[in-house]
Amino acid sequence: MNHISLVSSGSNTGPQIQGGFLQMEQIRNLDQLLEYAKEVGPKKISVACAEDTEVMEAVENARKAGIANAFLVGNADKIKEVADKLGVDLANYEVIDEKGGEAASALKAVELVSSGQAQIVMKGMVATANFLRGVLNKEKGLRSGKTLSHVYIHQVKGYDRVFFISDPAFNMYPELKVKIDIVKNVVELAHAFGVACPKVAALAAVEVVNPDMPPTIDAAILTQMNRRGQIKGCLIDGPLALDNAVSPESAHHKGIKSDVAGYADILHVPTIESGNMLAKAIVYFAENKTAGIVLGAKAPVVLTSRADSAEAKLLSIASACALAAHQGK
Repeated sequence: MNHISLVSSGSNTGPQIQGGFLQMEQIRNLDQLLEYAKEVGPKKISVACAEDTEVMEAVENARKAGIANAFLVGNADKIKEVADKLGVDLANYEVIDEKGGEAASALKAVELVSSGQAQIVMKGMVATANFLRGVLNKEKGLRSGKTLSHVYIHQVKGYDRVFFISDPAFNMYPELKVKIDIVKNVVELAHAFGVACPKVAALAAVEVVNPDMPPTIDAAILTQMNRRGQIKGCLIDGPLALDNAVSPESAHHKGIKSDVAGYADILHVPTIESGNMLAKAIVYFAENKTAGIVLGAKAPVVLTSRADSAEAKLLSIASACALAAHQGK
């Protein structure tokens, strides 16, 4: 069995065997992610309620790219209608006819993953609540005992690395123990991208601890827990404001001496509002490429928005493939 060793320099993102260890270069942009997903793929996706035009198009793009194949779970007649509309040849897929409604389709899609027949589950035309009930089903679901959290992965012009923003979508006002899980979840994903020791900026509005601003206190506690080895595999510093988390010049001007300040890989946000606004500001105000997945389950979960572009959906699938490969799936 090969062991994975993460290294952080060079341009080849593919895994290389050296001295019995499988080495992986850091993925610094989302084009490299697609190439890496091809190398470790194709993975198998189980799509819940696959009678969805945008999702089927994304899955077909992933198949053509050599990243993933798929089970299409749902009403077979409606799946065929969508496939015919898009010109998708269903001979390339395994269609699982499930006419018992959204909840039944979601649970069946999840069961294909929990039974080991697929490595990734993806939401189709199903309400998020019904989809997540399937993911969290006690008997057939993908419960891991960890908090589920969402992450956006952004490639932003002008930066030499991708940014991981978490949690911008699931946990509204997480207390400290939930924030610990969120950090651990996204650190694992950063490792899957080849970031050996990701730098985590625990964000707040200011970079000093203020007893009247709870996010600054939580950020300081996360930093201390990391220093004492309670949160491993990363380097955490906070509180940091956004400017001194990503700009070395800003950190220098403010006299902040930190291995994280100015060079953060992970932007850990204190609330859903701050994360959601930051992620969407990048999407709409910057030249960027974006992906997003759900973390904390036994297998990667792809839950995209209808507002996401076809490219974003493909990159989200590729991100899930990278995580699945890291988890040995």
